[in-house]
Amino acid sequence: MKIWSDSFKDGDWIPARLAFGKPDGSGKTELAENLNPHLAWSDLPEGTKSIAVVMYDIDVPSKPDDVHQEGRVVPPELPRVEFDHWVWVNIPPSTLIEEGAVSQGVTARGKDSVHALEATKHGINDYTGWFAADPDMAGDYFGYDGPCPPWNDGLVHRYKLTVYALDVDQVPVDGSFTRSEVLEAIDGHVLAEATLLGKYKIYADAVEH
Repeated sequence: MKIWSDSFKDGDWIPARLAFGKPDGSGKTELAENLNPHLAWSDLPEGTKSIAVVMYDIDVPSKPDDVHQEGRVVPPELPRVEFDHWVWVNIPPSTLIEEGAVSQGVTARGKDSVHALEATKHGINDYTGWFAADPDMAGDYFGYDGPCPPWNDGLVHRYKLTVYALDVDQVPVDGSFTRSEVLEAIDGHVLAEATLLGKYKIYADAVEH
């Protein structure tokens, strides 16, 4: 099984047009175009009935003490946790995902699940929890919402985009489902998987691993 993206190469920088937030030129963050990346695959295993896609940040600060604090930098050595950016299931194997097909711009309170292509289902990403206490932004964030690391994070963030070839055409999840629920539901049904790794930063002096 092979996967690729015309939007960014494996191990390369994710362009700002695919991000939720981008540098504003003054050291802070402004909203970006938030386009979903192009994604394609080939050499699927025999018996593949559907595709599932997940994308998540593996370098989110585990403690918020320094996040977005003037005059402070989130230490690169701080332990990191994951943050989901895209959860999508029931994609027909013949599908080609064009850049911007299911996400264009930032939608306050989140995109609706119906933005997914016909017959597919989008789950929620972790902006749902991030904005939960913000009266202007709170809502269920379905589908793709791109990178937006803290503007003062000293570590470059890495993003895993994983595609699963499944032996079922419908994953038994519904409503505001999450990546963890998808992974539980597809356990035992994965014929193959492949991952692209991208990286992104807001803080100009962020260091790589």
